[in-house]
Amino acid sequence: MTDSLGWRRKFGVIAPSTNTSVQPEFEDMRARGVTNHFSRVWIPDEPVESDDDFNKLMDNIRKEMDNAVNRILTCHPDYLVMGMSSETFWGGLKTSIELKARMEELSGLKVAMGSDACQAALRSYGDIKRIAVLTPYWPVGDENVLKFFGDCGFKVVRLKGLKCKSPVLIAHVSEDDLAKSIMELNGDDIEAVVQVGTNLAMARLAGMAEKLLQKPVIAINTATYWFALRDNGITDSIEGFGSLLADYTHLPENYSATLPTAN
Repeated sequence: MTDSLGWRRKFGVIAPSTNTSVQPEFEDMRARGVTNHFSRVWIPDEPVESDDDFNKLMDNIRKEMDNAVNRILTCHPDYLVMGMSSETFWGGLKTSIELKARMEELSGLKVAMGSDACQAALRSYGDIKRIAVLTPYWPVGDENVLKFFGDCGFKVVRLKGLKCKSPVLIAHVSEDDLAKSIMELNGDDIEAVVQVGTNLAMARLAGMAEKLLQKPVIAINTATYWFALRDNGITDSIEGFGSLLADYTHLPENYSATLPTAN
């Protein structure tokens, strides 16, 4: 017998305990017969006012991440979704691939990660090379995002890091401020805008911005949930979050061919 509500798939999601955006955004994007079940990576909401503070935040996440995975496994999910962003970019493509392999080994499940999902989303739109990136991070986090996209063959023409002052305060960035940041990043010299940081509430705004700018605007929560659905053969068109979830029903054919470049 299958789960009465999650009869298509039960997604186990891990996210930082301070994150108040990824769960409601994933719920808004949920397809019929798919359920989301969250396990939290416990971290304190400590001030972040420097690169050293940001590195301490990352250390706190790493200490608790495996525990969160083990907790979610008790509900017997079909698939694991990483509802967290910075760790999936850290160290570039090679380290991202290693993290995914470790999470798959630990959980015994296939895994969706934000870094993976963003590059797959970009490749869905064709031969995109030049992008702009919005993050909530401090420079040390931004450096790792730049390295990841560079390793994947993308040129980051512009990046704006918001230097949010604590994990919880990431979710306090207003839609108006996010919209202004997107407009600052936009230009004729870029082909797409990518937002990372799962506690920035960007999913619906990205869909609206895409129509205004006439180019892909990819929110990481949208990309991650899209990847999870499509990786499980769920092709439902979901409106309200941009063309990725509405129009792209499969992962790009060339996606898997991009991963071994980290050898």
